[in-house]
Amino acid sequence: MVDRPNKPSALATTPGLPPQPQVSISDDKARVSAVLPSGESVEVLLFGATVLSWKDAAGDEKLWLSKDAVLDGSKGVRGGIPLVFPIFGPASSDHAPTSKLPQHGFARTARWEFLGRSTSEGSSSSVKLDFGLSADSITDSIKASWPYKFGLLYSVTLDRESLNTTLVVTNDGDKPFDFQMLLHTYLSVKDISTIQIGGLEESMYIDKVDNASQKQQPSSALTFSAETDRIYTPAKGPKNPITVSDAGSVQYRLIRDNLDQIVVWNPWSEKAQAMADFSPNEGYKNMVCVEAGSVNGWQRLDKGDAFEGAQTIHLP
Repeated sequence: MVDRPNKPSALATTPGLPPQPQVSISDDKARVSAVLPSGESVEVLLFGATVLSWKDAAGDEKLWLSKDAVLDGSKGVRGGIPLVFPIFGPASSDHAPTSKLPQHGFARTARWEFLGRSTSEGSSSSVKLDFGLSADSITDSIKASWPYKFGLLYSVTLDRESLNTTLVVTNDGDKPFDFQMLLHTYLSVKDISTIQIGGLEESMYIDKVDNASQKQQPSSALTFSAETDRIYTPAKGPKNPITVSDAGSVQYRLIRDNLDQIVVWNPWSEKAQAMADFSPNEGYKNMVCVEAGSVNGWQRLDKGDAFEGAQTIHLP
């Protein structure tokens, strides 16, 4: 081969092409990370397609993750954004099709496939990561408990000022099935005692701390002084933002698409200490779960049908 001392430079350095988002796979192909040229980043664990980290351009973490979170798929991750499907909460004999499933279903512990990345043409300000799970890739024991043909497509889109998570559920079999879904988002906060959740005013909710009794939020923001575990159906609908404010300053603004419920959870001190994977014990002061989902009743999918639900979390 003839040496060419003046050979052209690589195509990757084509003049005029703006810097592009960088996507990498690490941890023995168990994690997918994306970084925008402006510095924002996201990290997704393939066990559960769980978003573990979301940082702004300054490197400030927006999601809370327990220091003792289990990351090998043996149980759901304590923190980040675990995916709940096809059942929310513990299984119940009241709904036979899901009565043998583990709490919060199987999607949050299954090994998902990374399907690739995409960006808008010419854009360097966002990147979308796609993940897939189907009936062919779950364990035999789960198939025996929930024998339906399904497909899940989960997209995580990182923008400079927001994070979007979208789940598409398809019925790929001949039998209809019921399901629930939830984006179990752990938001990082400085001090739970100064946090207010807006957008839930005058909304009906199920208080799981008080024997699942039905209540109504007063015409004021939700604040925290004890264990909180509530399923809200916001009175103003999915397009009205749910806000998380610290001492009156908005930190997060959540918009839902086709997801009617918001679950709000903080374990407070006693329950935090009782959970082996919740660390540090005082970590409840620095997190609040604000979770968009469809969990009050069931979604039914007939053969060939699809359901799509999404949330977008905006930074101020």
